Amino acid sequence: MTKELEHQFVSELEANQNIVHKVCSLYTDNRESHNDLFQEITIQLWKAYPKFRGDSKFSTWMYRVALNTAITLYRKSRKQPKTQAFDTVLYKVKAEEYDPTQERQLNLMYSAIRELGDIDKALVFLYLEDKNYAEISDTLGISEVNARVKMSRIKTKLRTILNP
Repeated sequence: MTKELEHQFVSELEANQNIVHKVCSLYTDNRESHNDLFQEITIQLWKAYPKFRGDSKFSTWMYRVALNTAITLYRKSRKQPKTQAFDTVLYKVKAEEYDPTQERQLNLMYSAIRELGDIDKALVFLYLEDKNYAEISDTLGISEVNARVKMSRIKTKLRTILNP
């Protein structure tokens, strides 16, 4: 890879790294796993970057690579024995913005989302990122109608999980 291409990649990654962190938060439940997944996604992005043609926005392409990598690793990890997490992923929040109730609700929501299937998690993530159904369908490789139907079913399922 040329120096110019490397510079472009690093610049794009820095500008969009929040996407990768959000994907990691959906598919992991502790800091160590989060960091490992972040590193693996970055490696996969780096390997695939020379093939990025620019047909879509970098962020859309990044979503697809990040979600595919997370789903692949999540499926592999489900075959391994479960272990207990000792800490949670912490985010830098200014003291005046900290709201324990909001943090509790956010943790409950992430916990509920983790109970969903792989594709459903990805769909919720993109929906929460304010992506329209056309972008969601493009990123996940499903039809727009299918994305809408799935999202409706996921909302019902999340309500059931959160309010048994």
